[in-house]
Amino acid sequence: MSDHYYSRSPKVDHDERTWNYTLRETVLSFTTDRGVFSKGEVDFGSRLLIESYEAPEVSGKMLDVGCGYGPIGLSIAKAYANRHVVMLDVNERACQLAKKNASTNGVSNCEVRCYENGVSDLSADEEFASIMTNPPIRAGKKTVHDIYEDAWKRLLPGGTLWVVIQKKQGASSTRSKLELLFGEEAVEVKKKDKGYFIFFARKN
Repeated sequence: MSDHYYSRSPKVDHDERTWNYTLRETVLSFTTDRGVFSKGEVDFGSRLLIESYEAPEVSGKMLDVGCGYGPIGLSIAKAYANRHVVMLDVNERACQLAKKNASTNGVSNCEVRCYENGVSDLSADEEFASIMTNPPIRAGKKTVHDIYEDAWKRLLPGGTLWVVIQKKQGASSTRSKLELLFGEEAVEVKKKDKGYFIFFARKN
């Protein structure tokens, strides 16, 4: 498993490519590489999350967990220029690409962080108004559910969590976990399309 996208330092040879993609009616340029998630195009799940996302009313920073080369975080930062977006990944190659893509697209209201243990490596007092994630399914159920737990802990009161996940890759267990953390009334499905679910949860 040393070379999948959730690796700290992918060992596969580099093969950088640059291409354009329209997200939220904005054309963005992305440089991608081997060893990162969905290097050939913005995957359908991420696109669905990007187009469905709405910023929360509560003020504060927003967090993209598992940012990869940056499509979700950069799109949201572009759409909400008055908000600050933190983009986080464990994959050093992905983080370098995300920084490059932020610069290429002139997105200055964001920062990219590369932490070995993901959200749990954030400073103890750092909180967010909103967290979004296309979770790393290949890293395993425990890792994915740890992301949900860490997200709940990091959200400000009134803060929101947005998750995209396929039905066959754990949508049911994701809903159960989110309802356990946030309460049944605080969790809803914002959108369903082609087997993908967009889950939304608000912290009371």
